[in-house]
Amino acid sequence: MEKKTEELMKKCENLDDTTVMGSCQVLLDMMKEKNVKLEDDPEQTYLGMAENLSPKDLSKVLEMALKVRESGEIKDVELKNAASRIIRAIEMS
Repeated sequence: MEKKTEELMKKCENLDDTTVMGSCQVLLDMMKEKNVKLEDDPEQTYLGMAENLSPKDLSKVLEMALKVRESGEIKDVELKNAASRIIRAIEMS
């Protein structure tokens, strides 16, 4: 894992920011709406995750956001922007 990614994951452990949580819900809702599947977690139900999102889930959503942002297969600009917003919000917290 890259050093910057490790730092972001550590930040998630103690983060309870409503802005970040809201951004996470937006990404999860978009992924459900656009029927996006990540190759390593194809059975994940994003709607269920969005409905029950808690601060302890932030690291998992951050991981998904990083994958969405870096994915060459996902071309949806809105989705990539939503992922980038989460990453920036965590970086700035």
